[in-house]
Amino acid sequence: MNNYANSNGKRLQFYGGKLTATFPLVFFIIWAITLSVTGLVTEQALILGMVIGLGFGLFFTKSKWSDYAEALFNGMSQPIGVISIVAWFWAGMFAKLLSSGGLVEGLIWTGLQLNLEGGWFVGLTFILSALFATAVGTGYGTVAAFGIFMYPAGIVLGADPVMMLAAILSGAVFGDNLAPVSDTTIVSAATQEADVPGVVRSRFKYSIAAAIPALILFIIFGGGHSVGDADVLRQLESQVSPEGLLLLIPFALVIILALMGHHLLTSLTWGIVTSIVMMFMMGTPMSNVISIGMSEDGSPYVEGALMAGLGGYFNMAILVLLILSGAHLMEEAGTMEAIKQAFLKWIKGAVRRAEMAIYGIVAFLNVFITINTAAEIAAAPFVRNIGKEFNIHPYRRANFLDTVSSSLGYIFPWSGGVLLAWTTIKGLTEQYEFIEVVSPTEVFPFVFQGWGLMIVMLVAALTGWGLRYRGKNGEEVRPEDYKA
Repeated sequence: MNNYANSNGKRLQFYGGKLTATFPLVFFIIWAITLSVTGLVTEQALILGMVIGLGFGLFFTKSKWSDYAEALFNGMSQPIGVISIVAWFWAGMFAKLLSSGGLVEGLIWTGLQLNLEGGWFVGLTFILSALFATAVGTGYGTVAAFGIFMYPAGIVLGADPVMMLAAILSGAVFGDNLAPVSDTTIVSAATQEADVPGVVRSRFKYSIAAAIPALILFIIFGGGHSVGDADVLRQLESQVSPEGLLLLIPFALVIILALMGHHLLTSLTWGIVTSIVMMFMMGTPMSNVISIGMSEDGSPYVEGALMAGLGGYFNMAILVLLILSGAHLMEEAGTMEAIKQAFLKWIKGAVRRAEMAIYGIVAFLNVFITINTAAEIAAAPFVRNIGKEFNIHPYRRANFLDTVSSSLGYIFPWSGGVLLAWTTIKGLTEQYEFIEVVSPTEVFPFVFQGWGLMIVMLVAALTGWGLRYRGKNGEEVRPEDYKA
């Protein structure tokens, strides 16, 4: 049985040919764009759109509906999706423990103690948000946390509001792209059949190549805003303390274990255990970690950092499984193979064109799918198939997939990261009268880390910088040493 056949050994047949098999995903993309433009996008709404698309797909198939349904379930049961979801749960619990233990406050305290103003504070915000996002592996969590604490402080210290928000988004891009526990890192590695530590090591050069110019630009252009009331700054400073910096220890432990080659779940489990022990030593109540009980109305509840870490990924897990189903329909109908062959005709055996095709496919899907992880999963089969055709190393393929997705997820005004930032800042107006709300369309040109990574990867595709082929034993082989 080939990779594109159902249990009966036959491809799925659709009215209109192989292209019709794209209907569920095309419907989902249009649905996502519409929700984004109207400001109604939520994870639940995206799930509904994918369900409707898959449901309508039944009416376009010539094959038995039972074969269509079997293809859906086969798509959901792919190891790629299951591995990603389990890893997200562990990463989510670890991230929430660090947040609950006060790591955000500790990082912010450090920045405030340096008493920097204007562009220097914007630059510091970029560094701290990048550090935090790399530690906890969640760009969205970074945007929410640093938007609440660092944005008001930056306004008071004379930072330009647009640049402050852009710096926070850029830090989220850096961490989402590089963190071993990031969902995008996990998905890019799993879908390209690569190990997470190796992927992280190989992409550091791209991340830092974009981060250095971004930092310089934030420092140069981040100031120019009038300094606010010192009383407001003292109020913010009183809300944070250095105690949470102790949680950099479990953060460092996870990074070290992952880079040493330990399994991601092993590294995260040690990080979770160490975080809980340190939180108890710091006097954090047990209820902050986990709380199980009965509410006043008699309904049971489970709360705390561990539950919040799991719950934050439930919707995404469902959405990912549904998107995998839609992509699998295209595989069983032979659509993926047809698209790959079309690109191969354009590529004409040139590896530079192959990498440009990979770059373009990932960017194209991220334009329409507002959650970067979902866009990654939709693009992953194309990247894997084209990359394997030219024996491009899995690290290299994963880097194109993740870097482009992590960048665009915090650039476009309709993307989930930008909309979350806008919502977070808007919510601060009730607490602080001096807050200036920056619209998504104002900030997107200045997310320097995101745009920098896009330029870096475009240059890498055009010039072959960093290109590695897969050797006989899976090792990285330089172009000058590679023999086809």
